[in-house]
Order: sequence, then structure tokens, then C-alpha cells
Amino acid sequence: MKLYLISRNPGKIRELSQLAKAYQIELASIDIPKVEIQSESLTEIALYSVAIAYIITKKPVIVEDSGLYIKHLNMFPGALSSYVYKTIGISGILKLMNGIKDREAFFKSVIALAAPTLNGVKLFSGEVKGVISEEPRGFGGFGFDPIFIPNGHSRTFAEMSLEEKNTVSHRALAFKALSKWILENCESISCWSWM
Repeated sequence: MKLYLISRNPGKIRELSQLAKAYQIELASIDIPKVEIQSESLTEIALYSVAIAYIITKKPVIVEDSGLYIKHLNMFPGALSSYVYKTIGISGILKLMNGIKDREAFFKSVIALAAPTLNGVKLFSGEVKGVISEEPRGFGGFGFDPIFIPNGHSRTFAEMSLEEKNTVSHRALAFKALSKWILENCESISCWSWM
């Protein structure tokens, strides 16, 4: 079966493509604008984006949206993570966290799926708890990966290989849930016809 990913983020495309191979799903990225609404809800953003993408493509499409939620900052930047990364970046977040002992945070991912044989949109999510590091570490990944250390690990996402990050990340958990659902429901949704 084949799914089409709506994204222009090379890091996200790389991660999801590797995950898709592990579940024997062919994933192709389509370079169309991802229409995003302004919302504090990743679910609302993903739902709207995938609906527009499906109207344009008429193909089985997925949209992934994620955010970094920092407890001390009242869950900021959350659904605004991409914008915050582009504006104040990692240094801006670290400045806001300067001198703060409670560095609890979590990454959340929501994947929305729309396809010709589905009745509506299906949503899948993943969440990983961790802490914000004192300084950026590592050169892998993208976005806020250099300052996020998942619980049970001593390294940031950016210090992990792609394969290692894909065993623990929020995006991997959401994609695993998507893949499991497709495999369990393939016959009833005629997923073999997704091309």
C-alpha cells in the first residue's frame, strides 16, 4: 500500500520514510503547500491540513504535526513550536529557561490520515516525556531535538542516530499506531487499493 506525506520538512520526511519501511508501507512525499490554521491544538491543525490535502490530491494522505510542551512555560511553545523555532529558536527557549530547575517537557505528535476508502479522518498520536537540557547538544534531528532529552536516556534526540530516535520518539509512536491500525483494518478499508 502507498501513503502520501504532505511535508516540506526534510528531517520529518527522513524519519517517517524510515518508519514506513519498517512497516512495509510505501511513503511518498508530495510537495504541495501544507495549509495550517492557527490553533493551540495539534489535532485541529492536523485535521484541517489533511482535509485540504485530500481535497487537492484525492490520494491516501497523511499529515504529521508535532510540538514541544514545556511545563515551566505553561506548555509553551506547544502547537506553535515550528513558528517559535523559526523566530526565537533554541537560544530563545534556553534563555526563557535560564536558572529554572524544573525542566520537565514532552514532545507530542499527531498524525492525521485521509484516504478514498475511509469514512472521515483517522487520528493517531504519540507522546514522549523528558527534560530540557541546559545547552544544545548534538547535530542530528531537527527543530528542538538538540535540547530535548527523553526520559530514560542521557542524550538529546539530536545526539541519537536516526534509527535510535525512531525507537523512542513521539513521531515513531504515532506512526506505529497508524501502521498497526492500517494492518488491523486493511481488509475492511480496502487499503490494498491505495496507490
